[in-house]
Amino acid sequence: MIQHLTRAILVMGMLATPAVAQSGEAHLPSLPSSAVSEDGLHIEPWFKSSFLDLREDLTEAQASGKRLMIVWEQKGCPYCKKLHDVNLRIPRVADAVRRDFEPIQLNLWGSREVTDFDGEVLQERDLAAKWGIMFTPTLQFFPATLQEVGDKPGDKAEVVRIPGYFKPFHFYFLLRYAKTGAYAQQPSFQRWLGSIGEALDEKGVHYDIYADALPAALPDDL
Repeated sequence: MIQHLTRAILVMGMLATPAVAQSGEAHLPSLPSSAVSEDGLHIEPWFKSSFLDLREDLTEAQASGKRLMIVWEQKGCPYCKKLHDVNLRIPRVADAVRRDFEPIQLNLWGSREVTDFDGEVLQERDLAAKWGIMFTPTLQFFPATLQEVGDKPGDKAEVVRIPGYFKPFHFYFLLRYAKTGAYAQQPSFQRWLGSIGEALDEKGVHYDIYADALPAALPDDL
């Protein structure tokens, strides 16, 4: 199972839009579908409404005991749609995002002004270019405190970046990886996730890494 898990991580990381339930899985009620905004992005009402000063956003996240998370999307992105229509419709996944993160949605081609951690003010599309964001969805996770960020721009301050769509199993554990700071001990998400697979195997938990659902018997402590 671990060999398959490792190979699948490499494949899942490729599911992205360029700038140009199976047996043993949890078939639980899903959350209501997301709406689509005028600019073509999917709307989650619990995503953070922000003035887009990232230093302020990180400070507010820290005060709430959460981590700052940026989600880059664009109009017509099929894997952005899948992120919202599949992953974020799973209650346990959505609950993990709401509990542990302040998610801010940015538009790859947007014109809203964003103040970077280094103080530079740029439109979304220019910030994307500065940070090297080339695919959607792209998720970025940032340190817990401004002290850790210093005066670095966001692309130098981020602790985890995932360019592409992950299936629910990968996505859920990506959230755990970022929130718990596991990246500090194991910089490779692929290797860290392999250890999660080993732990599930030891517990006798069946999981399907390709399913559009989480394992039915996923332990509460994971």
